Amino acid sequence: MTVVENLEIIGTETTPYINFSKENDLFQIDGRSLMEDAEIFYGPLVQWFIGYRNNPNPKTELTIRLEYLNTKTSRQFLDLFKIMEGIPNSKIVWQFSDEDEDMEEMGQELAELVSVPFEFKTN
Repeated sequence: MTVVENLEIIGTETTPYINFSKENDLFQIDGRSLMEDAEIFYGPLVQWFIGYRNNPNPKTELTIRLEYLNTKTSRQFLDLFKIMEGIPNSKIVWQFSDEDEDMEEMGQELAELVSVPFEFKTN
């Protein structure tokens, strides 16, 4: 059995707030993701989900609410979403401002590349 500790990372001007808590059934990415070294930042998140996949909750809902993300971040999200394909009853909630067509389109493009269901919400 894989033990997964909570993962919380405080956001900055260029990195998002991360809160992954298996015990509280909370999986969220919130803020801005502009870093050039996205692989370094998102590496621990990918590893966390690999561990979580071995003993997931009955349902997993990853909420992503970003003001902006760069191309390097979208590649890391794709890696994360591919792992989620192996987690039963998982989905991605993609939240964006109702005026932000770019973020909506980015979510739609990512949704087309994976089999994890997406739910689109405006805020």
